Amino acid sequence: MPGPSSSMSAASAPKLHRGLKMLGTLLITLSAISPASSVFIIAPGVMTQAGSGAFWSFVIAGVVGVFMAFVYAELASAYPLSGGEYAIVARTLGRLPGFVALGLLLVTQLLIIAVIALGVGTYLEVLFPGLPGPLVAAVTTGIATVLAVFDVRVNAWITGVFLGIEMIALAVLTVLGLFHPARTMGDLLAHPVVATSAGVAPASAGLIAAASAVAIFSYNGYGSAVYFGEETKNAHRGIARAILWALAITVAAELIPITAVLLGAPSLAELFSAPNMMSYFVTARAGPTVNSVISLAIALAILNAVLAIILITSRMVFSTGRDATWPRAASRGLAAIHPKTGTPWIATIATGMLGMALCFANKDFLLVMTATSIVAVYAALCLAVLAGRRNGSTAHAAYRMPWFPLAPLLALAALVYVTYESALDPAVGRPSLVITVGIGVVSVVYYLAVLRRRGTWELHGSNER
Repeated sequence: MPGPSSSMSAASAPKLHRGLKMLGTLLITLSAISPASSVFIIAPGVMTQAGSGAFWSFVIAGVVGVFMAFVYAELASAYPLSGGEYAIVARTLGRLPGFVALGLLLVTQLLIIAVIALGVGTYLEVLFPGLPGPLVAAVTTGIATVLAVFDVRVNAWITGVFLGIEMIALAVLTVLGLFHPARTMGDLLAHPVVATSAGVAPASAGLIAAASAVAIFSYNGYGSAVYFGEETKNAHRGIARAILWALAITVAAELIPITAVLLGAPSLAELFSAPNMMSYFVTARAGPTVNSVISLAIALAILNAVLAIILITSRMVFSTGRDATWPRAASRGLAAIHPKTGTPWIATIATGMLGMALCFANKDFLLVMTATSIVAVYAALCLAVLAGRRNGSTAHAAYRMPWFPLAPLLALAALVYVTYESALDPAVGRPSLVITVGIGVVSVVYYLAVLRRRGTWELHGSNER
């Protein structure tokens, strides 16, 4: 809690405007997850790693998601703050763990903007060959940044329209696969295969488990509803409902079309070796015209996802300014709220500009940087909900998960296993774990050498109950 050395009293701390209802928060949250972007951009990475075993990777990730949704819902109902996970961890486990979570999230969220935006060029290239991918991604991020400065209710409406378009694209993908199956569900379940130089070979349980880390990343975002806690009416109850609904809709919207693609692909070997797996599938089943229409829909879905992620990330960046994380002038600027739109406009512009710059980084580097950091954040949240029940810091939560402490304990067990399997993967998993640890170490050093010594890092937020 803020102490005597606070540079900004709770009364004077900038406050966001409560203009959202639960539905608006849900629409932005689902748009940030962007099931279509996950299916068309992230799922191919899981298939490259686990082959048709990607089905089981997404099932494992879905189970972990259910556990984590319970954890998120309880914690967010206690602390529906724009700082999101770091604000929660800092209030339940302590400031140092909270700042480590902030370090991981800042890097991950900014990189996710670029990871998603780079997909725009991939799908627009179907219509306009030769487009420079990084430049298209940066322009997309710039457009999304301009939109993100407007009133959050306007953005809820915009994201809702685009979300409907991407759901239609996923429905088409599902129909193409389920109505023209090339293999049985039993074969998919019992005999997963992975690509090899000679075609395909049986996929091992280790590969499937390691790929589930990326699948978890694909579902990730349902907890992002908490970032709008200070802009949502009746947030202590509404945010928990938004999180649970977002997880349920996301799992269905991603797992069903992915299953349809794996069942309906004419050749798994050709699918796994295709430069653009989903374009290969759609073209093989419906022809180039349908593929062009779907590609345009996915490009719009990606723009929508970038917009929603900028909205989310800018709230966290705003919160870091309000909590005096940076030098005084920078913190004051990031904490500024536009008098007309009621949005953290400087934090939004700063977020967008960093996202634009990262669009020119290597995509494989971006994926390695983000692959396992979310696992560490999930583990911190599991420990936070256990600590919150024990020390009473979440006693005021409006939502209580069923069967406590089963969900956080099972989620922790699954996360430990995923981490172990990731450590055995020399291509993506192990380098990503090393980077995650490195970010954590840098965060600890900054906190101890700068923030604790300066004594000005304070935790501000809404006092609404």
